[in-house]
Amino acid sequence: MRRLTVVQLLPALESGGVERSTLEIAAALVEAGHRAVVVSAGGRLVPALRDAGAEHVQLDIGRKSLATLRHVGALRRLFAETGADIVHARSRLPAWLAWRALQGMPPGERPRFVTTVHGLNSPGWYSGIMTRGEKVICVSDTVRDYVLAHYPQTDPAKLAVIPRGIDPAQFPRAASPDPQARARVVAEHPRLGGDGPLLLLPGRGTRLKGHADALRLLAALRDEGFDARLWLPGAREAGRADYIAELETEAARLGVAEAVAFTAPTSRIAEAYAASDLVLQLSRKPEAFGRTVVEALAVGRPVLGWAHGGVGELLAQLQPQGAVAPFDEGALFSTARALLAHPPPSLATMPYTLRAMQDATLDLYRTIAATR
Repeated sequence: MRRLTVVQLLPALESGGVERSTLEIAAALVEAGHRAVVVSAGGRLVPALRDAGAEHVQLDIGRKSLATLRHVGALRRLFAETGADIVHARSRLPAWLAWRALQGMPPGERPRFVTTVHGLNSPGWYSGIMTRGEKVICVSDTVRDYVLAHYPQTDPAKLAVIPRGIDPAQFPRAASPDPQARARVVAEHPRLGGDGPLLLLPGRGTRLKGHADALRLLAALRDEGFDARLWLPGAREAGRADYIAELETEAARLGVAEAVAFTAPTSRIAEAYAASDLVLQLSRKPEAFGRTVVEALAVGRPVLGWAHGGVGELLAQLQPQGAVAPFDEGALFSTARALLAHPPPSLATMPYTLRAMQDATLDLYRTIAATR
């Protein structure tokens, strides 16, 4: 197979799942002997991208302004000068700019256009650009179904489901319980001490992550005599002081204020899973994939979550005992008790791996490039 040049486009390289996937595919391309170019406004992940052997071109292609249209010409020149074989857009505005740039190139010289639908974006004309790729990668069956439901004119044959994946080495199986991991967490967050179970809900400081649902679950468990504790890493973040104050008020009202820790994100999330007895995924809005489910199950911890979106899809396949009808708090409580009393067996193998995602994406690139 000849050496390919693949140009990926996204708004910026700061943090997040889209950014992580971009770096992971860039690294896989370089490892396989191809050329990887990423276009974005820059950010803290640029050094990691370059360390992997990829190239970065800085253009502010994510700013929602008419002035951003000026980058169409720059992108067209970039595609021509690099001899790009594939242009892979991962976000809506960059996809529109890339599409406009490609339309201005002679048909025989245009790179192939690939898009990835990473989220369940509001349907409409603007989001519809993500269905215009010659190949459209969907990060789950949930996303594929969403695309076909809201964009029925889309040819199902061009949709390719390539789920996100994790590096198992970064989420090694841990003994359950893991007293050493729990002791390290308690040393940092004393409120999480005690002999009872530790519940973990990682997620940003937004109501969409279901923090209030977790607080009510904690209160119900403690009312039943469980010395349960709840850790919410990621809830406390800059600009969310009012939201944290609201959660703290609710925790006090429920009588669980001394049994919950609202903290900044942890850089040792695998250890957080290992320290916990039950991992919660209570997003109020359906998610496209649900990486928390895969990470926690890889470590060997049961997951309790609302059965909708990508989370429901993963739980149905990997650990159906933890799936609860959305927003049924009675069922959430009874299922939590059951999982704590009788944790389901750990998975023998995790099918959602980083290598599987990388290989499937590169195979798609090779296939579409060969038909140029």
